[in-house]
Amino acid sequence: MDNFNFFTAKLNELTMHYFPNANQAGFEIAGQIIMILVGILLIYLAIKREMEPTLLLPMGFGAILVNIPGSVIAEGLVGSGTAGHGILAWLYNVGIDQWEVLPLLLFIGIGAMIDFGPLIQKPWLIFVGAAGQGGIFLSMMLASIFFPLKDAAAIGIIGAADGPTAILVSQRLASQFIAPILIVAYCYMALVPIIQPIVLKCTTTKHEREIKMTYSSQSISKTTKIIFPIVVTIVCSAIAPDSAALVGMLMFGNLLRECGVLDSLSRAAQDILSPLISLVLGLAIAPMLNANDLLTVGTLMIIIFGLLAFIFDTACGVFFIKIANIFIKKENRINPLIGGAGISAFPMSSRVVQKVGQQANKQNHLLPFALGANVAGQIGSVLAGGLLLTLLQGGIG
Repeated sequence: MDNFNFFTAKLNELTMHYFPNANQAGFEIAGQIIMILVGILLIYLAIKREMEPTLLLPMGFGAILVNIPGSVIAEGLVGSGTAGHGILAWLYNVGIDQWEVLPLLLFIGIGAMIDFGPLIQKPWLIFVGAAGQGGIFLSMMLASIFFPLKDAAAIGIIGAADGPTAILVSQRLASQFIAPILIVAYCYMALVPIIQPIVLKCTTTKHEREIKMTYSSQSISKTTKIIFPIVVTIVCSAIAPDSAALVGMLMFGNLLRECGVLDSLSRAAQDILSPLISLVLGLAIAPMLNANDLLTVGTLMIIIFGLLAFIFDTACGVFFIKIANIFIKKENRINPLIGGAGISAFPMSSRVVQKVGQQANKQNHLLPFALGANVAGQIGSVLAGGLLLTLLQGGIG
């Protein structure tokens, strides 16, 4: 924390040196204009690039609303910051701050989308999902040089590319950087198709990317698919009690999918609940998108450490498989690209692995393996977040 305060103080000194006649009001208006431009950029990415549109679109529009200079709009929507009584402040307080409703409801929809079949058929992929969380802890250790440990842990979670977990961890650890952490986490989730191919190609050789794998599909009984989410909930809750809420909602959503008697509710969770909650979540974050909170040295550092966390997570999964291949017979070796799907960005990361694999070998069909690693990463990210909460809330931080 001393290092962070040192950099902030130095920046303030430089600002006063080069802009001695600048006043606070001028900086505030300039910051608001910058945030309006950021909001327009988020809207552009949502519409033109189709990057997480259900989240980035309301976030972008919210950023514009709360930063209109000299307007009473922000006061009516927010009130006095996140403690106000405006509709956006109410959404934030109820949905994120006090009851954590929105990330939990969102996980029900995500769980209903997930097919754990590939993971059940290839249970060894759970180790790939676990290895894919290594970047969380590596980036946390680096960030802890500049930030308090609890803030560093919340920043490290960005690497999992799991928005709801990032919300819950940063909120429960009372991080002072919740707003930039959430924005950076979701932006990097949207940028998975751009960032991951670069990381995958830099951490593997062409020969490794060409490794062809054969997926033998096996029938999975309905009973097994029903038992799986129940067992995962019990095991993960026992290992990290603080993960119980998120993993429980994730597995409940999956149980809706697999039980066979609530198909209409399962479809509603996938097609209505998930996008609707994402939309409301984007608006709920809006009160924290004001210039005073975001245009800081801390935000810039979070962008850097968040990118490192994302790169480290992808690389950890890849290198885990490369190490495992040392002990595996040549004819049974695993394509290291699959390790890149060990993060939580489902199913984007799986599609990236499939695309990069086919670029190296048109006969490659890595998608079933990547999907298994991807859903394992979804469980792994929630478990990693729960472990951090258990350790740091227990007094280590």
